[in-house]
Amino acid sequence: MIGMILIAVGGPFLVSVAATYGIRAWARRTEFVDRPGGHKRHEAPVALGGGVALVISILSPLLAGSGIAWILHYQGSDPTWLPSLLRIHLDGMASKFPSVFGIAVGAMILHVMGLRDDRRPLGSIPKLVVQFLVAALIAGPLGIRAVEALPTPLSFAITVFWIVLITNAFNFLDNMDGLSAGVAAIAAAIFAVTAARSGQVFVPVMACVVVGGLLGFLVYNFSPATIFMGDAGSLPLGFLMSVVTILTTFYDPSKDLTPLGVVVPVVVLAVPLYDVLSVVVHRIRAGESPLRGDWRHFSHRLVKRGMTPRGAVLTIYLATAATGLPAIVLPTVDWPVAVLLLLQCLAVVAMIAILEHTAANQNVEKP
Repeated sequence: MIGMILIAVGGPFLVSVAATYGIRAWARRTEFVDRPGGHKRHEAPVALGGGVALVISILSPLLAGSGIAWILHYQGSDPTWLPSLLRIHLDGMASKFPSVFGIAVGAMILHVMGLRDDRRPLGSIPKLVVQFLVAALIAGPLGIRAVEALPTPLSFAITVFWIVLITNAFNFLDNMDGLSAGVAAIAAAIFAVTAARSGQVFVPVMACVVVGGLLGFLVYNFSPATIFMGDAGSLPLGFLMSVVTILTTFYDPSKDLTPLGVVVPVVVLAVPLYDVLSVVVHRIRAGESPLRGDWRHFSHRLVKRGMTPRGAVLTIYLATAATGLPAIVLPTVDWPVAVLLLLQCLAVVAMIAILEHTAANQNVEKP
């Protein structure tokens, strides 16, 4: 398993580094750049197209691996030339090809729409409609649904809502250098460990592929960024993160996984969820559209309180790890411990909310 994880992370990392480098050069040459202005605070044009590199580095290995396994499986031959650590999982990889193909189609639809939006902004409503349609494709014909123990219509509705919510959470989070990619990498790594502990193979590998692609992209996207992912990257990234959470087994009595395991995705993604919900509340209270970009994000509020942009990003990384790491053991501990871990996560988020809403210029009486 360790060998597969190293391959799943290392391969996409190298592809991402090379692809991002090439696409950055192309974007600069063709003036496909994000220019300062409006709610964007960078001082000089920055290359766009990073989402293309992300999609290539994540979807290509997933499609190639499961596709080749599917072909070899249905040929009926024994590929002795494959390393044993891959050959023993060949049948399992082959069985996942239809799901991987459907997930890739959904991600590509969002990617193409994001590219169009990066070139010439689309309205919020058309983008939401496409997101709901893609989510319905995943939950309907593809049959990937959350909480399947519930009646199918309810499970379908929850799945569609969750996919759209997490897709937008990472889209909203893409507001500072390295923020969305870094938080997603931390969360995907935690989901990989959680899925591996539950005995799964495909989901940890998929999550590790996401981690590898993101780490390669962060070589160029971490502050000071020389390329942005744009909506072409943040939309499919959020979509893939939502699918990873749905595919991961968090509750299975036969494996001693407690029902509280179902809250693991909320715990791991507590910071992105806090950001998107707090921003929406701020905008509604200001009488503005909840989908309109501004400087009210969690990261912006930290900078307003005196942090540097890089410091704000690193702080949010730390907050993501603080809420997410305990989730690794959440499905396997007894109820009292699980409740304590959940309360710890809520306490961290509440503490963040209290501290970041404290006025930065509050007068402090000196002794």
